[in-house]
Amino acid sequence: MDRNSIIGIIVIAGILILWTQLNKPSQEEIEAAKYKKDSLEQVRLQQLSQQKEIQAVQIQDEHITVAVEEEDASNKSQLISMYGSFAAAAEGEQGYTVLENELLKVKISNKGGRIYSVELKNYKTYTQKPLVLFDGDSTIFGLNFFSENRSIITNDLFFVPVEKNSQSVKMRLYAGENRYIEYVYTLNPESYMVDFDINFVGINEVMSSNLSVIDLKWAMYSPQQEKGAKNENMYTTMGYKYYQDEVNTLSSRGKDGGSEELNTQLKWVSFQQQFFSSILVADNSFANAVIEFKSIEESEKYLKYFESTIGIPFEYSPKSSVPMSFYFGPNHFKTLKKQGLEFEQILPLGWGIFGWINRFVIIPVFNYLGKFISNYGLIILLLTIIIKVVLFPLTYKSYLSTAKMRVLKPEIEEINKKFPKKEDAMKKQQATMAMYKKVGVNPMGGCLPMLVQMPILFAMFRFFPTSIELRQKAFLWADDLSSYDSILDLPFTVPFGYGDHVSLFTILMAVALVFSSRLNTGQMGDTNQQMPGMKFMMTYMMPVMLLFMFNRYSAGLSYYYFLSNVFTLGQTIFIRRFVDDDAILKKLHENKKKTVKKSKWQARLEEAAKKKGYKPPKKK
Repeated sequence: MDRNSIIGIIVIAGILILWTQLNKPSQEEIEAAKYKKDSLEQVRLQQLSQQKEIQAVQIQDEHITVAVEEEDASNKSQLISMYGSFAAAAEGEQGYTVLENELLKVKISNKGGRIYSVELKNYKTYTQKPLVLFDGDSTIFGLNFFSENRSIITNDLFFVPVEKNSQSVKMRLYAGENRYIEYVYTLNPESYMVDFDINFVGINEVMSSNLSVIDLKWAMYSPQQEKGAKNENMYTTMGYKYYQDEVNTLSSRGKDGGSEELNTQLKWVSFQQQFFSSILVADNSFANAVIEFKSIEESEKYLKYFESTIGIPFEYSPKSSVPMSFYFGPNHFKTLKKQGLEFEQILPLGWGIFGWINRFVIIPVFNYLGKFISNYGLIILLLTIIIKVVLFPLTYKSYLSTAKMRVLKPEIEEINKKFPKKEDAMKKQQATMAMYKKVGVNPMGGCLPMLVQMPILFAMFRFFPTSIELRQKAFLWADDLSSYDSILDLPFTVPFGYGDHVSLFTILMAVALVFSSRLNTGQMGDTNQQMPGMKFMMTYMMPVMLLFMFNRYSAGLSYYYFLSNVFTLGQTIFIRRFVDDDAILKKLHENKKKTVKKSKWQARLEEAAKKKGYKPPKKK
């Protein structure tokens, strides 16, 4: 190697060393490169971790899917075990179908295929909320039967709605292919009636061949609709009609409720509120029923719980049908009677003559006046006047008879002095009756007219609290004539049934009764001296008792009794101005001179006695 080559190599090496020194990275560039390397390594490690997590989740999902499938299979197996052919209907989501006309809004749930709620469009509760007869949370309606040795309760199963519109819907509960129970609801225009048919299609394949009756369970909590809960509770009960026979209702008075086991055919069963009813009617008849209700003391929403188990006929065949219907509506006499099913018999208008007076006299007159007058306070006033005018002859006769007894008081006292001893009581009575007969006075003359008027008073006692015409109708200070009127709400409850308010109409009634009683007992004088406590009882104790009794009753009833007592007071004062006691006494003395004619009945008795050989003793 020559010298030039060596120099060249040294020069190249120097250039490389100089280049290396000039391009050597700084400390900051070294740290930046290191940070970048570390970041890349971290990203690589995170990607590896995520891949492992994804693989773990995929493995877990595979296990969950297997577990879910196994659980679903287990649940399905359990449902089949519980419901047999109806297992597919045991699960579902609740939905609703609404049927509606001018009067009703009926909401039907696919769970149970039952009526979920019923709203009466033309009525409101006392708080002015929509009036709902019952809602889904408080009602049960479904068939209970055995199928394939399993207990089936359709209220808990899901129906499938088919062919639905605003007026009708079909709800089907499937038990396999081409096997189902079908509920058909049809709401008639401008009617409170809802047609309800149960169709059985192919169900005989999963039912026992000896089954002839299926139980239909219908139950509900009856809500408070009116202002006075205790008064409303008195008229909230259950009723039923025997097939081609009478209508009966359970007594609503029992605190523990009531029940009845009915082993004969029935036409319908009713759940009755004070002014509204839900009635299930068979087109033909129900086989039997067990009905009961329980009072609910501590609830602010419900008054009673109704429950009925009704036997409906079942025909073991591929296709069969049970036609029925519902009535959801007011307890209005004409509306109930219009249905032609004796629904009007559920109204508590009284038994016997009291009910007849209400049905054939009071209600027709009341409805007739209602055609021309919208103010029911005035209608009650006119009704009172009409009744008092019609009964005036009896009132006059009663007063006249009492006046005769009063003017004969001196002669009665003479007879009492003649027979002072207790052992002569029979002789005293015979002498008194002989004197009455001689002067032509009937001692019962004052009582008989009053007895004729009593049925009307009792009929009105039944009529006003159950008259839906008075419901939420205001008059003067009363905001609802069907319930109590209150001029003062008390911060405490007065015992003996008075309550926590003050009813002005009841006070007016009691005061009017005091004045009327005082006037009547005053005109009788001391003719009741043998019963000294009777005057105090009738004049003061009776009004006080009615004051406590009527404070929670219908304001219309207290208003009517107040008017009745005022008119009685006025009639008595009016009659007294035209009746002269001296003239009455003079006429009675004249009667003594007349020969008392024997009645035809007495003459026939004496004639029959003579034929048998009996000779009456001669008068001395």
